[in-house]
Amino acid sequence: MRAIFLPALLIAAFAGSAVRAADPIYTEQGAGWTQALRDDFYSRDQGSRMIPLSWLQNLKQANGQPFLADSLARYGYLPNPANHNGLPVGFVASGASGVQIVGMTCSACHTRQIAVDGQSYRIDGGPAIVDFQSLLSDLDAAVGQVLSSDAAFNSFAALVLSSATPDADDVVALRQDVNAWYLRFHTLMTRALPTPSWGPSRLDAVGMIFNRLTGLDLGASPDFLIADNIQKADAPVRYPFIWNAPIQDHTQWTGFAANGSDVLALSRNLGEVFGVFGVFQPTNDGIYVNFLNSNSANFDGLGKLETLVRQIGPPKWPFGSIQPIDAALARQGQQIFNRPQASGGCIECHGIKSGTVRFPGIQTWATPIDNVGTDTRAHDVLAWSGKKTGVLKGAFIPFVTQPLGETDAAFNILATSVLGSVLEQSLRGSGSPSPAALIATGVTTQIQNGPRIDLKRLPPALRDLQSAFHPPAAAATPASLLSNLRIQGLAIPDLIAPPAPLPPKGAYESRVMQGIWAAAPYLHNGSVPTLAELLKPAAQRVKQFKIGPAYDIVNVGLAVEQPQFNYTVTTTGCGDLNSGNSNCGHEFGTHLSDPEKKALLEYLKTL
Repeated sequence: MRAIFLPALLIAAFAGSAVRAADPIYTEQGAGWTQALRDDFYSRDQGSRMIPLSWLQNLKQANGQPFLADSLARYGYLPNPANHNGLPVGFVASGASGVQIVGMTCSACHTRQIAVDGQSYRIDGGPAIVDFQSLLSDLDAAVGQVLSSDAAFNSFAALVLSSATPDADDVVALRQDVNAWYLRFHTLMTRALPTPSWGPSRLDAVGMIFNRLTGLDLGASPDFLIADNIQKADAPVRYPFIWNAPIQDHTQWTGFAANGSDVLALSRNLGEVFGVFGVFQPTNDGIYVNFLNSNSANFDGLGKLETLVRQIGPPKWPFGSIQPIDAALARQGQQIFNRPQASGGCIECHGIKSGTVRFPGIQTWATPIDNVGTDTRAHDVLAWSGKKTGVLKGAFIPFVTQPLGETDAAFNILATSVLGSVLEQSLRGSGSPSPAALIATGVTTQIQNGPRIDLKRLPPALRDLQSAFHPPAAAATPASLLSNLRIQGLAIPDLIAPPAPLPPKGAYESRVMQGIWAAAPYLHNGSVPTLAELLKPAAQRVKQFKIGPAYDIVNVGLAVEQPQFNYTVTTTGCGDLNSGNSNCGHEFGTHLSDPEKKALLEYLKTL
């Protein structure tokens, strides 16, 4: 009987989750986090330009159904009733009607929905439980199918052009556009996506940013490709939660990005836009680098999104009617949390402490970057080198970066691209750029002559950019490359002080634990399903577990059974720390007694 009824039960589970998804309970995240702000967070454009809306609306799944039939719910994305184009939370169509382009925004990756006892709970700013790699692969296949035959393309063209008998020239032009899009997208997908896949709730974000930037943006027109720069993005990490992210003094799992001011937030978020298909086609005339040429970044939108994120509070435990918090037990757990690390406590790494002061006098929270014996593969991505710099060969930003070589580290190319774009947008403004602004924005080592330089240092509001990115050792460049460069006899301003290097391989950020109950799976690479498992020695942790939104509020994390996705994470142990899937390390609190662990878990629910 069980074998007979299991499929029906699964169908019922899927149907039930679809119904619940439309009517979730929104967790309490501060009185200031309103429905109006939530709607804005779900739909604010940041400059991502992924695919024309009319194409996406007329593509088909492998089963023949419209690609947008379920608003991408099959990948875990959440319905957005306010979107009238059938797009889910975090997907935005920008531009004039008829020529809109679909892109992604912050909430696609940072909105979570979990399910307990038949009820869904929405957690804004939480790590998304979505399968981004499957979305990318299926989108690639859907466009490939359209191009597979004249009949398939003509059917697609009739739908896109809204005519049963479209003009022949319009069909030819559309085919050229689709071919051009597919060449770039397919090149990225075939070279970058790994096997096995990242699976739900994880992705190699930094690897994909490096690949998209160095592989799709810096080559020669018309396709701008440097395909050999793309490599497998096989260091998956969990999507982070973003409440309290603006107040950290460093961010990114490896801690390579300084953080805490508006301009540092802009540099952090601009790199993310480049990774989710923002348009970036800089030009280099041998003297100046124009980072804003065909740059789709929505700087105003990015600023407003950061303001929204600042207003998202950590979620409060919403299960009071099912499993109320035992206040007395939580107080015992707080005492354990506040112990020294050697006694099983957490506060030394995960407590709130004053961090670096950012402009203009912003007090941040310290974000320790420590090696606690966890998986190291994410650091390998930061060391990617030998990337052709293409149009950015020789480019550098006085006061901020060193010149890029003919080949260079992907990290340095990203830093130059992001910081050059931010500085150009800030210093040039909407008027005619001054020579000083041009020089401070980006020049090349090919320069022989140019306007006199007047700017001696960056304005105070931009000075944090001088240490925005902490390079790994492999990306470090000599400090004397600018010593012989002159403009009208004057030395080009060198770096004020090189940014501090990244901590050694294996070190990752330690976040303040507010809302940690809602952020499973745990460790930076999502290799431990629950907080209860994390309190076990690594050798005793589960080796395999399923990923999905079903939640276990006793062990605090992912439930054992996950009906939504058919995906199982297989971890490695401490003997293979560089697999990308090692569940080793962070053996703190592992020697606590069972009652102490229970008390600590109870306290973590209150944060």
